[in-house]
Amino acid sequence: MKRVALFVLTNIAILTVASLTFSLLGITDALVANGFDPGGMLLFCALFGFGVAFVSLALSKWMAKRATGAEVIDAPRNAGERWLLDTVARQSAAAGIAMPEVAIFPSPQPNAFATGASRDKALVAVSTGLLDSMRENEVEAVLGHEIGHVANGDMLTLTLIQGVLNTFVLFLARVIGFAVDRVVLRNEGGIGIGYFVTTIVAQIVLGILASIVVMWFSRQREFRADAQGARLAGRNSMIAALERLKASSGMPDTMPESMAAFGISSGVRRGLRALFASHPPLDARIAALRAS
Repeated sequence: MKRVALFVLTNIAILTVASLTFSLLGITDALVANGFDPGGMLLFCALFGFGVAFVSLALSKWMAKRATGAEVIDAPRNAGERWLLDTVARQSAAAGIAMPEVAIFPSPQPNAFATGASRDKALVAVSTGLLDSMRENEVEAVLGHEIGHVANGDMLTLTLIQGVLNTFVLFLARVIGFAVDRVVLRNEGGIGIGYFVTTIVAQIVLGILASIVVMWFSRQREFRADAQGARLAGRNSMIAALERLKASSGMPDTMPESMAAFGISSGVRRGLRALFASHPPLDARIAALRAS
């Protein structure tokens, strides 16, 4: 993946569109019309911020299937699909979670992802490129990595973090908008256009800054998932799988950017762009496994 994960940008877009809608309907205006009500505004922002995050979580599995064209294996059609189901069943039992749905999605690049609203209602999917290019023990390690994401509750944790950040992005944007409207523009007659424009601009800027925190957590969870993959499939197999991903990193990425943070690999970034990377460099992940 070459750009910041689209799910963060989608979250910002949803917040912005919904904020505009609420402003047009006069829902948020009542909280600032007669002066800024910090308690009421914070409560509104929390309800709305967490609501957006949990709606995204509830739709995550459905959206992942649609975005990647993943086909769930309901009944194995060949020995390879049977092995895939058996391996996921064994690993999920060892990790103490319910058997997730298992799917294959078309992509020449080796990749995989896990998503879902809870540990017991998850989806694990692998690409055709991964199945074609990796040895069986390497595929097993990748599956262990994805099972690790599910067992660690990464989706729920990411949602809670996003909810907290959404709350403060919404709240601080409105504090800034109110301050600009009253102090800079000296508007004393209710709320003016300065409030609306400043709030939207501040919300977008703060949303982008908040995504740095989300992506930092995303990078940390990759190390934990690698460790889980090493426990379930063996450290050497996990290292070999990451080496294989490194060797194929120059291939065109056909996996939708909306799934960037959920795949096992992502593009390399340097400088400030590294702050927006959903995955740490493969070399760092391999070094961490070798040092463990």
